[in-house]
Amino acid sequence: MGVEIERKFLVDKDKWAHVIKPTGTHYRQGYLLDEAKRIIRVRTTDKQGFLTIKGITNGITRKEYEYKIPVEEGVELLDAFAESEVEKIRYKITFEGKLWEVDEFHGDNTGLLMAEIELQHEDEAFIKPDWITIEVSNDGRYYNSNLSKNPFKNWGNKS
Repeated sequence: MGVEIERKFLVDKDKWAHVIKPTGTHYRQGYLLDEAKRIIRVRTTDKQGFLTIKGITNGITRKEYEYKIPVEEGVELLDAFAESEVEKIRYKITFEGKLWEVDEFHGDNTGLLMAEIELQHEDEAFIKPDWITIEVSNDGRYYNSNLSKNPFKNWGNKS
């Protein structure tokens, strides 16, 4: 069974600007189905497509199944069936033995900078880089599927 255990954090923009980082990858991701109990997402980069099925979140854990698909099919699915989308540049940074994925959002979510870390279990210990700020794991506004429908630019209080 596929399981995702993930924590999300906001990123300090000033500190992030000084981080030495690899080249980021542009992601376009859209939602074919977005319900409380299940999500079907298509994501593309310039080289690969992905079809992802996610279940309901319980704490910071949920079922997740992800499959590689040809990028051309991913683009076709996004263009023909996605009800909503987000675009971002993702940077992958290893810090203290853990992979952090930092997303710099574009389009209607410009200005949002968020980091995710996937864990083996919910209470797994890890060290946060100094550019990590507030945890938003339990704030549904920060789920990518919700950002695709209620983007960051529409938020009155952007905390």
